[in-house]
Amino acid sequence: MTNVASFSVEETNLDLINQATGKVVILVGAEGKLDQAAKRANKLTKGAIERFVQGDAFEKMSEGAVAELKFPTGMECSAVIIGKLEKRCTPDAARSLGVNVAKLCEPGHLLLATGNHPKSPLICEGVALRHYSYQDQKSDPTETDLTVTLMISKAEEVKVELDTALAIAEGVFFTRDLVSAPANVLTTTEFGNQLESLRELGLIVTVLEEKELEKLGMRTLLSVGQGSDSPSKVVTMEWKGGGDEAPFAVVGKGVVFDTGGISLKPAGGMEDMTMDMGGAGVVAGLMKALALRNAKANVVGLVGLVENMPSGNATRPGDVVKSMKGDTVEIINTDAEGRLVLADVLWYAQDKFKPSGMIDLATLTGAIIIGLGHDKAGVFANDDGFAKRIVDSAEREGEGAWHMPLAPCYDKLLKSNIADMKNVGGRAAGSITAAQFLQRFVKDDVPWAHLDIAGVASIKSESSFAPKGATGWGVRALNRFIADHYEGTS
Repeated sequence: MTNVASFSVEETNLDLINQATGKVVILVGAEGKLDQAAKRANKLTKGAIERFVQGDAFEKMSEGAVAELKFPTGMECSAVIIGKLEKRCTPDAARSLGVNVAKLCEPGHLLLATGNHPKSPLICEGVALRHYSYQDQKSDPTETDLTVTLMISKAEEVKVELDTALAIAEGVFFTRDLVSAPANVLTTTEFGNQLESLRELGLIVTVLEEKELEKLGMRTLLSVGQGSDSPSKVVTMEWKGGGDEAPFAVVGKGVVFDTGGISLKPAGGMEDMTMDMGGAGVVAGLMKALALRNAKANVVGLVGLVENMPSGNATRPGDVVKSMKGDTVEIINTDAEGRLVLADVLWYAQDKFKPSGMIDLATLTGAIIIGLGHDKAGVFANDDGFAKRIVDSAEREGEGAWHMPLAPCYDKLLKSNIADMKNVGGRAAGSITAAQFLQRFVKDDVPWAHLDIAGVASIKSESSFAPKGATGWGVRALNRFIADHYEGTS
């Protein structure tokens, strides 16, 4: 398990700058005026800070950028990091500064001398989110522990906001760890065990095994996992932090490894399919974050955990399977398995919990990557206002999302000659027909959105808040969405 950096908050004490032995961060606005902390560092370095701020290099820095003065004369610290940031900066600029600081961090201590900057907690959030390294599978892991002291006026007030930000970061790290874990480690059973451990935080966790799923009629979900030796499961996580209102439901696709089944994927790149449980990972991280920050809302997370493998018992192309809802599905391509998992879990979520609204997340289609690349998730919804609230929440947290269309004209692509529907609609509009398929398992009176996160769950270059690999995209956006629209509504 990867730990978030350790943070403490101290009232402004300029002597801490003298005593710091790690790295010290000071903030300077575009006009170059030095605050108390910057003045102390400038005095100790015999004017080095002021000389840099008055130079061309500082002028050319964008807001949120940083510069490092290594081994400054007159100070004990190994470096002074100068961050360019206005008092009235955007949240993105504050987080970006924290991210840029984290890129320069080494194991040890970091002093953030931010004076009375109003967005100091967001700077800390950026540091926390970027300082991540998955090393669970290394025999000789590198030392990464980072201790951060935030030196600021009105420390007690800031600490409350910081604690909330760090709780959310814990959820993001949980998601990243799950997505990063190899499939021989994160089996369906181990995934279930990790979710059961969330009971310690006050979540009500229930694991439904295959016999129970069979009784419930979850045949489309079970058809995906029937070629694997790993048992299929559905796990529900209930957080009851609100009043008597119906819970909001968040549903995740948890395919711990996807070979494509009988419709076998090409060998090249198949190793990346350990991340095909990314939707379930986001649900898990969100539920952990809500519990850690004691959210005043009722939320239930549901994940379908399966492994898609070829074997003598695997589902074949052309098979027809009946869903929990009762609709029959002709399975044209066994590599379009995520929608089969989600179909049953979506129906179960509505049948069991009667939610006030519902969002599902899945690394569902390669088509969404062709359309949106690796910067934005696709948002499909049965209500435009509902979709806008999700996109706005993502934007507020610096996570990219884009509203995609749904329309009856796409339904004809899913018509089957022998069943109620096919599980694929061809290459054209592939991400849309996948969402259109899922919509058939959503009741008319339930606000619903499908988030296709195939392009953003794990990427091969660094993202805004993470090194290359698992990003944890969606935990922060959905936490914001819950906080703004479902918290404290009782």
